[in-house]
Amino acid sequence: MPTPLVRRILPITAFVAASALMLSACAGTAEDGSADAGGEVVWAIEGANLAAGHMDPQTSQLDVSGMVQRVVLDSLVFQEADGTFSPWLAEDWQVSDDSTTYTFELRDDVTFHDGEPFDAEAVKANFDRIVDPETASAQAASMLGADFYEGTTVVDEHTVEVKFSQPYAPFLQAASTAHLGFYSPKVLEESVDQLKAGGPGINVGTGPFELTEYTPEQELVYTRNPDYTWGPGGAEAAQFETLRVEILPEASVRAGVVESGEADLASNIPPNLAVDMPDSLTVDSVEYPGLPYSLYLNEAYGVFADEKVRQAFARGIDIDAAVEEIYFGQFPRAWSVLGSTTPGYDASLEDSWPFDQDAANALLDEAGWTERDSDGIRMKDGERLSARWIAWTPVPDDKAALGNAIQSDLADIGFEVEREVLEPGAYNEQYEPKTFDLTDWGFSGVDGDLLRSHLHTDGFQNASQVSDPKIDGLLEEGISTSDVDERAAIYQKLQQWNAQYTAIVPLYSPSMITASNDTVEGLEYDLYGRPLFYGVTVG
Repeated sequence: MPTPLVRRILPITAFVAASALMLSACAGTAEDGSADAGGEVVWAIEGANLAAGHMDPQTSQLDVSGMVQRVVLDSLVFQEADGTFSPWLAEDWQVSDDSTTYTFELRDDVTFHDGEPFDAEAVKANFDRIVDPETASAQAASMLGADFYEGTTVVDEHTVEVKFSQPYAPFLQAASTAHLGFYSPKVLEESVDQLKAGGPGINVGTGPFELTEYTPEQELVYTRNPDYTWGPGGAEAAQFETLRVEILPEASVRAGVVESGEADLASNIPPNLAVDMPDSLTVDSVEYPGLPYSLYLNEAYGVFADEKVRQAFARGIDIDAAVEEIYFGQFPRAWSVLGSTTPGYDASLEDSWPFDQDAANALLDEAGWTERDSDGIRMKDGERLSARWIAWTPVPDDKAALGNAIQSDLADIGFEVEREVLEPGAYNEQYEPKTFDLTDWGFSGVDGDLLRSHLHTDGFQNASQVSDPKIDGLLEEGISTSDVDERAAIYQKLQQWNAQYTAIVPLYSPSMITASNDTVEGLEYDLYGRPLFYGVTVG
């Protein structure tokens, strides 16, 4: 067995103590009582697609966008480790009995990095911008209720009311994320068209750091906001001056710079490198909540229109062996479209659809794919049993190896899979009209409502092209029900449905793995495993 990681941090239940420690952190003081803010923290990340218009979490659905801009963009509320919410930019809030109206009492001492005041007008300007069709937001607009969002009303300078046309239970969780974080109203008036590309003076928020330098595909430099006193749980100005984020797409390079001490910490470390990290480093692993890394089978385009073919595809892959070998036992094999650390996860699905090539062959025979060509690929009515898999570049080595294993397993049952690795523009040319058989990704989130974007007829990430009134009804019921147990039961029904229907084939639940040197102390993580710097000191 490989050497286990030094620390495996489990989100939700095991985060209570860590979260409390982070929230109690405040700026250190020098002997004269002033804030001690010397030093620089260097953070190496993957970040390959930031330069492709993903510097704005309000329009980007890439995790990396929210990860790097969290230090700039504050939120109305903070989500605690146990799933509850505590004050942040909002001191207090009330939710109407029917969960259609959320009223927030805002802090009156918050300013943006450009000196503009944070107030009710700023909340309205940001939320209205997100849902504006010209913004072309997908994830953030969905999180803000999409068509259910009726608008934001300024009650007074520091009171704001957000209304929905129907009960919308996931709103507080959405309001705790960087996707619904706040830009300066001046930016929204004068530079909104530059937010996707980003840069100093553009990505302007109220956070503990200000973006002061940006070299696309190379680095981002954030400088401490000395006036910051409104962080979650009383967190104040950072205890170091500069956060330098180095963009290093190659995992081996990220591992190398943290081992050599050129970086203080490095994230997105793959398991094969993490297990060989020296003892001088602390290696933390936080399993992502949300939708595991999965394959999305397009039922409206080609061979996956047949449920038996979809089921055979899933049963014909030795997922356990591939995930164990490629990820060194660090990432658990996934059984459901919600990961095991996500509220509402259905543990009864574990081991319910194991690798079984005999069963897969029988299903394909029943579906009429009984003939074989000279390559051993199944045939029916002169057509090869072939599926085209489109993937977004860059494809890291681990996912390439997993793709090869999947192709090999399926070839054994006469199922051909051809993979195409495409640049973003070429990928979108096929993704938008859905002219592909399957594609892949994982999607982090701590609320089961994330399934709405993937399985609802109108979901913006419905790559499988599912269109079922019963499923739409369950997804709509999930957002209109406030009772925690009732919502969990709804999302368990959806998980059980997919396990049979096989619109999505979950493969493994990834973790955010971060390695850090002893040059930094007080490093903590949010529920997604993203580093938080409120309590960090530089050694």
